[in-house]
Amino acid sequence: MTTSGSAGVHFSLWCEQGWVDGAVVDKVRLTVDDAGLVTTVETGVEAADSDTQLHGVTFPAASNAHSHAFHRILRGRTHNLGVGSFWTWREQMYQAAGALTPELYEELATAVFAEMVVTGWTSVAEFHYVHHRPDGTPYDNEHAMERALARAAVASGIRLTLLDTCYLAGGFDTPLNEQQIRFGDENVHAWLDRLTSLRAAFAAEFDPAQVSVGAALHSVRGVPEADLAMIGNALPPEIPLHIHLSEQPAENEACLQSTGLTPTMLLKKHGLTSRRLSAVHATHLTAEDIHTLGSAGATVVMCPTTEADLADGIGPAARLRAAGATIALGTDQHAVVDPWLEMRALEYGERLSSGERGHFTPADLHHAASDAGSHAQSRPAPGLAVGKVCDLMSVNPLTIRTAGSQPAQLAFCATAQDVHTVVVGGRIRARNGQHATLGDPAALLAQAVNAVDHSVHRTAVHRSATEGHR
Repeated sequence: MTTSGSAGVHFSLWCEQGWVDGAVVDKVRLTVDDAGLVTTVETGVEAADSDTQLHGVTFPAASNAHSHAFHRILRGRTHNLGVGSFWTWREQMYQAAGALTPELYEELATAVFAEMVVTGWTSVAEFHYVHHRPDGTPYDNEHAMERALARAAVASGIRLTLLDTCYLAGGFDTPLNEQQIRFGDENVHAWLDRLTSLRAAFAAEFDPAQVSVGAALHSVRGVPEADLAMIGNALPPEIPLHIHLSEQPAENEACLQSTGLTPTMLLKKHGLTSRRLSAVHATHLTAEDIHTLGSAGATVVMCPTTEADLADGIGPAARLRAAGATIALGTDQHAVVDPWLEMRALEYGERLSSGERGHFTPADLHHAASDAGSHAQSRPAPGLAVGKVCDLMSVNPLTIRTAGSQPAQLAFCATAQDVHTVVVGGRIRARNGQHATLGDPAALLAQAVNAVDHSVHRTAVHRSATEGHR
């Protein structure tokens, strides 16, 4: 069978087995144009001598719909506090954020993005709010932190959607505190102006297929209600809008007390629930919230491994999907960077909460990991179909984890360790856990985290000395 699209073929790939139209088929040959888009698909054909050959089972690459790159610093470091919660974890996160400089952030993000690429994520929505110096003053080099993230994406080859985040309050009727001040802007107008400037700067400096800009509201507690309607009216309609939504019961309670509405209904009141909205977490929702998000056709970004790590709870993924919402997946704080574990945890959460199996099929899980995450970024989806971007991950079906499994059910047994080749735009970017140009992400991560640790220590010493002289 052959399907074809536009002309302009540049090169070709052949897959021993590939995920085509929701099923695994044998001997798939793709041709790819200069833009990295699939132009033809043939199945049941032998490889040509000029083809790049991908063995094992090849799937669409994963699209990470929610990331905070600097949170990677905290992996394996927040588990010795005894009883704790999201709120106690957040204090350690603030400490890490306070130590970042543009140079450190570029080094760290390059390592984190390289880790994503070798594990099968080829695009990422970076929910970014570390905008300014720790004292809240802008960097002399405008958009210094944002450019650091963009350069990291280019170096790693990942497709970046930088979600510039509006973060104006520390809570309902509460100003930003000392740890949060670098996240904020003077007011909503200043944020909108900075977003406009950032979009223009990135459009001039970067290929939009590689780096683009979207918008985010940190949360309903982080943006005063008076600013929500203004943001909805001022944002260009073509850019994605993300928000942390109802991650914690305490957030819901505070919102109800302050506004008389749940966070979801507050967004609806101000015209912010639509198909371009991506609600991140959406763990603690009412039936009305679920209906509202579903009716709007919103995307809900679940981050199951993070939500488990932070004891957030299990979100109503199946009910949201039934209501009309699209479910996407993200790695959030990077307790794990593994699309296969996120896929599996989405279904496992439903099993744990319902006592039944079979809420999300393998096809559903691949859609959540790939197409839905791309939609949340306003990017074309990856895959083995004409018109899709040729972003792929090939899995070894004969490892200790996968041997004996049906290829179409690898979503329920494979991990990132089984991903042996990752392709971005038709070009191989990683093999066997090694990045094609950056080498071993583990070495990069160790070096970057060590550098941030030194910065955290210096910051703490400086703060102690300053306080001692007051």
